[in-house]
Amino acid sequence: MMQNHKAGSPLAPANGYYGRSDAEADTAFSDDELRRQKRKKWILYIIAFVIFQTAVIALFSMTVMKFRTPKFRILSATFPTFDVQTSNPSFNLKMNATLGVKNTNFGPYKFDNTTILFYYNGTQVGIATVRKSKANFRSTKKLEVAVDLATLANGANSQQLASDLSSGILPLTSTAEMKGKVTIMFMFKKKKSTKLDCSMEVNTKTKALQNVKCK
Repeated sequence: MMQNHKAGSPLAPANGYYGRSDAEADTAFSDDELRRQKRKKWILYIIAFVIFQTAVIALFSMTVMKFRTPKFRILSATFPTFDVQTSNPSFNLKMNATLGVKNTNFGPYKFDNTTILFYYNGTQVGIATVRKSKANFRSTKKLEVAVDLATLANGANSQQLASDLSSGILPLTSTAEMKGKVTIMFMFKKKKSTKLDCSMEVNTKTKALQNVKCK
């Protein structure tokens, strides 16, 4: 009966079995490799997304969410009343000044009533009041104020005043501190104060304000 079987026939099934196992192993390896590649891609996507989000948040914090101090300046002025005496050195001026509150924040700046003092050679010669208001986000609020500027000859200032009026240039300075609050995104609020510190010249010949310099 054993002669009816060929010598190599018992090995055929075994070779076929092992051949199928190698193919399945290759397929399983390929599937694992694909899964690993997909995981790597997802990890890279997540890392890139986190970096992008971090950059966006940092940029947002440094721009939109940054609270900046507004700038308070004298922009220009006119003089509807202009009385200057050189013989008995004195001046009596009515000045209509245009002021600017520059707000570079991404939110409005609401400020309180503010008092502005004007000086000649260290002596106060005028006072003006800015009413409370609001400078919208990233804009300049222009304000109009009227102030009477007046001085009489008085001791230490009289000689200097006579010299300034004769030269046609009357130097003045002004100071103020404006207090207010910046609101960003309707919910984040921070108190911000800004100072006005300006020097200027009144040209008594042209009756104009010139050389306005603010710190």
